[in-house]
Amino acid sequence: MLKKWVATIDITTLEVEFDPSFKFKCVEGCGACCERLEVPLRDEDIVRIEELGYSAWEFVDYEKLFYRGDKFLGYALKKNPVTEACVFLDPETKKCKIYAHRPLACRLYPFVLVKHGHKMEIYVKEDSFCPGLNHPEGSQVTKEFIMREFGDVIEKYRKEMERAQHNSRS
Repeated sequence: MLKKWVATIDITTLEVEFDPSFKFKCVEGCGACCERLEVPLRDEDIVRIEELGYSAWEFVDYEKLFYRGDKFLGYALKKNPVTEACVFLDPETKKCKIYAHRPLACRLYPFVLVKHGHKMEIYVKEDSFCPGLNHPEGSQVTKEFIMREFGDVIEKYRKEMERAQHNSRS
């Protein structure tokens, strides 16, 4: 996987350093990532989608497993056997049927967040099929972009760091 650094955010101060030459815009109706990628599901993703009324058997591919080293991360999102796209991609509109509740991997794509101490490095996967990379109408990966797109992830890490600091003082 080719990836390129596009930004770093300090989780404590929220100061951001970013590559001003890179821009991104998700192109509505594209669906290329939904058709081309294998999407890992976290337990939280499965629970959230089940709360919408779906059975895990409808959307979890129990035959595809994701690992990081020897650590099991989760199963894959199922593909539609006819279209070979994600089971939640509407083939007519190319829109996600569960967009507001989509898995974290879908929300982050094409970005990869890598935590190093109190900093979060943000990389972009340089997938040739993604028309949103360096899109002329795209946005730079500024603090506003990061907080809009990944604010909940950043906030989760901020709280974990605060808890760890509090526990180390106790």
